[in-house]
Amino acid sequence: MDDFLKKLPHLSSQKKTENTQYFKKLRKKKPKNLDYVVQETHDEVFDEVDCLTCANCCKTTGPLFTDNDIARIAKHFRMKPSDFIDDYLRIDEDNDYVLKQVPCHFLGADNYCSIYEVRPKACREYPHTDRRKIYQIGTLTVKNTAICPAAFKMVEKMKSKLPL
Repeated sequence: MDDFLKKLPHLSSQKKTENTQYFKKLRKKKPKNLDYVVQETHDEVFDEVDCLTCANCCKTTGPLFTDNDIARIAKHFRMKPSDFIDDYLRIDEDNDYVLKQVPCHFLGADNYCSIYEVRPKACREYPHTDRRKIYQIGTLTVKNTAICPAAFKMVEKMKSKLPL
């Protein structure tokens, strides 16, 4: 996994134009069985990829924190939401709450998340590869191929299963 992870940004960069074009075509010509194939492919990929051997998303990027996420996690720590924000978050250029630093403060050396049960919605859904109407998030999916081995493998499998 380490070797693949080191090569991933380069591999993703090499495929960026091809993958971007694929999602543009997918958006225009949506196969009737798209959601089924996406879910089936997602399940196959996650049978191969173990997030706990990677955690690259947690090491290199931070999720957006919604107000609900902040309230839930602060309650978990028995803190005021404002104190949680002060301790862990900052406001980014899009005016969203994000982590002050990466890797994520809640990621352990064993790649386990210390707040897994109350983690942000963005973390629960990442890399968004089991989503219905995946063509709506083509740009995000292509971006995630540089970070997440599962997202990269997902797109490659989709292109072979649903050639356009």
